[in-house]
Amino acid sequence: MSGVSTTAPRAAESIPSSPLSLCARAPRVPAGRLVAEMVPPPRFDSVRFDTYIPDPGQPSQQAAVQALTAFGTGLDGAPQAGRGRKRWFRRERGRGTAHQGESPRGIYLDGGYGVGKTHLLASVWHAAPAPPERKAFGTFVELTNLVGALGFQQTVDTLSGHALLCIDEFELDDPGDTVLVSSLLSRLVEEGVALAATSNTLPGRLGEGRFAATDFLREIQGLSAHFTPLRIDGEDFRHRGMPEAPEPSGDEETVRAARRTPGATLDAFPALLTHLAQVHPSRYGAMCEGLAAVCLTGVRPVPDEATALRLVVLADRLYDREVPLLASGVPFDQLFSEEMLRGGYRKKYFRAISRLTALARDGERLTRAA
Repeated sequence: MSGVSTTAPRAAESIPSSPLSLCARAPRVPAGRLVAEMVPPPRFDSVRFDTYIPDPGQPSQQAAVQALTAFGTGLDGAPQAGRGRKRWFRRERGRGTAHQGESPRGIYLDGGYGVGKTHLLASVWHAAPAPPERKAFGTFVELTNLVGALGFQQTVDTLSGHALLCIDEFELDDPGDTVLVSSLLSRLVEEGVALAATSNTLPGRLGEGRFAATDFLREIQGLSAHFTPLRIDGEDFRHRGMPEAPEPSGDEETVRAARRTPGATLDAFPALLTHLAQVHPSRYGAMCEGLAAVCLTGVRPVPDEATALRLVVLADRLYDREVPLLASGVPFDQLFSEEMLRGGYRKKYFRAISRLTALARDGERLTRAA
């Protein structure tokens, strides 16, 4: 990234030792824990369809609530293992394709960032009458991490007894992973697992009114026949009627707030970026567990795309866990270069900016307490 120094400010490089530091955390997550934690994250633990507030100016939001409510409550429990199990799809010639005239038992929610897709997907999980151990919820990245940890066949065996699999933010930017997950979903469909998914359709394609995007249709091949597409429009709720993002704090104010907040971490932003490169993204959630706040000094534009994508994953995990964020340096809307915001990963970057800004609002109280 031309013209941007990646050297930390002097104050950020000389932070005194802190009781807690993200850079000191490199948890190891057993494969079994990855499966057990496939539930809606803490932020979405208590959400339900009736806690979603549709924008009156966006009729598609109320329509989505109605359609997803019918879908979630219409699922009738987990399939039983062994032959003769009840299947969501009638099998034809050994494939899990939907029977002609029968409605697909998968649903796909397509929309922009901040319109409440994750809220609604978690509500589907909560509404489904199957017991929690027969329902799974995770992001596309978490699902690929699970395949990497367990292997393809063991992942099929582990999830095939489920009634429902919810996949948040189905990725379009990695064809290899997309094909891998598509193959996994095809196998699960054959085993009778119902599917619900949200998209990460790029902003430039949001007005096309199609089931996902052309790339998605190509990569998932015949799997699209199992989904009913559902479009949801609207503005980012995190900024609707809300004040602008708070100004960054100073280094001294950030350090003081971190030291006065039990359970807060304190790190120099460049050091954190270096640490993230040494920890697999599947561990970022565990790295954020139990934190009261994250305090960062010397925030500045990220130097490259690989670093930016790791930061996006961390932002998602912090947001899921509702961890307030206090930072000095540049505002979060200056983290990513104009080139990045025009590129193929721009949807991820806009989502990260939105979520980090929301967490920064939560972090304002730390300076008042300090």
